[in-house]
Amino acid sequence: MDNLKGMGWMTLAMLAFALTDMVLVFATRALPVGQVLFLFGLGGAVLFGLWAGMQGHRWVSPVLLMRPVMVRNGAEVLATVSFVFALSLIPLSTLSAVIQANPLLVTLGAALFLGEKVGWKRWLAIVVGLFGVLLIVQPGAAGFDPNIWLAVAAAIGLSLRDLATRPVPRDVPTPLLASYSFAAVSVAGLAVMPFSGGWTTPTPVMALIIPGGVLLGMVAYFAITAAMRVGEIAVVTPMRYTRLVFAFAIAMIVFDESLDALTILGVAIVVATGLFTLWRERRARG
Repeated sequence: MDNLKGMGWMTLAMLAFALTDMVLVFATRALPVGQVLFLFGLGGAVLFGLWAGMQGHRWVSPVLLMRPVMVRNGAEVLATVSFVFALSLIPLSTLSAVIQANPLLVTLGAALFLGEKVGWKRWLAIVVGLFGVLLIVQPGAAGFDPNIWLAVAAAIGLSLRDLATRPVPRDVPTPLLASYSFAAVSVAGLAVMPFSGGWTTPTPVMALIIPGGVLLGMVAYFAITAAMRVGEIAVVTPMRYTRLVFAFAIAMIVFDESLDALTILGVAIVVATGLFTLWRERRARG
């Protein structure tokens, strides 16, 4: 195991994801959300499908009809549709902060739906972490934007996707799973397109930016896979939080966003409890 390389790969993946989010913000400012979902979904489905094909896997296979895969695709649709709509309506920094609750929600879901034993320390971390999410969302504050609940829906969708991935047989290749998920998102984009502004002809610049965003997504998936293969999970996984650093930097430098004190406190609580939960889960599994 080479933990330093693993940490480097994971950091690269988080940078690529943050840059993809930036591309999506630009895309949703120029094109209807449904169209953005369709184009990104279609591009991802094709590229990951080609990747799977290069590994010798057929796109049309019984894997597509496996219940965990279908549930995973549904969760991916919930997560991505909510995420992209949120990007078009709320600050990138707020959205990025809320989705950092993912490890806590995965632990909560594993206890409720998969029968995983969770000790009182992790339960306490979940409760405190969810309090941190409330500090970020600030539902009772003046000027509260209800669109922020889209970020919460995205976080729930991501957690359900991660939970649904666990029962998927290990011999099912990651590129194939990713291709199916992107295809589902593309179909969802078509479904919401009539209600989100229809179709707008992309400018030449946007026609280059969107494929660039899809390629960044592929880089992120490849880097995560590499990180998990060369480094120890317990060491590599906490580096996922570097995405928050990159997202905040992009939000402040590119989009001129700012963070209030309550949001910063909430983020600190969510990250701290998330890291604690990951550490306790690692210990529980020996």
